[in-house]
Amino acid sequence: MNETIIEKNVLMVRMLPAGLVEQLTINCNLMGPLTLLDGSELPPGAEKTEVLLTMSSIATGRGLIDALPNLKLVICYGSGMEFVDSDYLKQKGIALTNAAGSNAGSVAEFAIGQILASCRHILSSDRFLRTGEWRGNSVERYSIVSGLQGKRIGIYGLGEIGVQIARLAQAFNMEVGYYSRSRKPVDYLYLESIEHLAEWSDILVVAARGTSQNYHVIDASVLRLLGVDGHLINIARGMLVDENALCDVLELGQLAGAALDVYEFEPEISARLRAAPNTILTPHVAANTHSAQEAQQQRMLDNVIRYFARSPLIGSAW
Repeated sequence: MNETIIEKNVLMVRMLPAGLVEQLTINCNLMGPLTLLDGSELPPGAEKTEVLLTMSSIATGRGLIDALPNLKLVICYGSGMEFVDSDYLKQKGIALTNAAGSNAGSVAEFAIGQILASCRHILSSDRFLRTGEWRGNSVERYSIVSGLQGKRIGIYGLGEIGVQIARLAQAFNMEVGYYSRSRKPVDYLYLESIEHLAEWSDILVVAARGTSQNYHVIDASVLRLLGVDGHLINIARGMLVDENALCDVLELGQLAGAALDVYEFEPEISARLRAAPNTILTPHVAANTHSAQEAQQQRMLDNVIRYFARSPLIGSAW
């Protein structure tokens, strides 16, 4: 008796890393990438797609989902899912996974780098030297800063990344507080709201998910509570921070500094934010390490293989 041949039809929305594409091609019938995201232009055979490979930064909406009548699983490359219409997928009974946690260590260490760079004025002191302003400590010294020892770090979102940031911060003898959707079984101080967290913190790190409920959660009132000696660090999603309000407090000297790796309309960065004083702006590179990228790629490949093997998925959203 002949065995039924399973067609392993997989569609990628955007071109994925070459090594991952090679492995996917070995394990399935890989199609894509797409020219348009609304489902109006699909490659031949794409209507048979059961697995869709996308990214959190790419709008994956109803038009594309409806254009794939056999779709059973959507996999996001990376740890986010904010631009995927997850409610519609759930309504249609389509599974959704990502690579949550796979890049946590890399993002956490980058956050600590941002904290050091912002609080210790590493970039501005580099410019101070390069522009010839340094005349030697006995004649002209760079401004003295307070350092990290004994400072309060407030973490908004104590998920896998937030937990690792907290552990690293303790190595600098920092006091750790957090606000999250629920209390966690940890010894860190829990604050009852984002406002209480900002008021308590010397350094506020944004590590929460990019959801509609979190849109501009770091607003003018939160930034004012963080205060003139406060530093804002964002390695989560740009939509969580009201960038105009952030520019306001920086321009008025009402915030000591900000280090951002993510932006609301990236890769477009406003001229005002680029010109804002005491800022460190990096191009969404916190997870750009070999270990993080390899882990994210392996998670995507594993879930494709598991789906067609009818095995449990890793990190399913429901």
